[in-house]
Amino acid sequence: MPSLPTLTVLVPLLSLAGLFYAAAVDETFPQGCTSTNSLCFYSLLLPITIPVYVFFHLWTWMGTKLFRHN
Repeated sequence: MPSLPTLTVLVPLLSLAGLFYAAAVDETFPQGCTSTNSLCFYSLLLPITIPVYVFFHLWTWMGTKLFRHN
């Protein structure tokens, strides 16, 4: 399994690639992003969800590191 710093860089880049792919393929890119059946919807959802997940994962890890030593 890749290390956390590798995933922290790799996952947002893959999400950005998905966003650019959806922008190139989907004809109704900005307007058609409201339907959950659209590829565009998920290409906008992933770049938002993944950094938030990484932030809270690191926040939890820091909390356990700080409070374990007290």
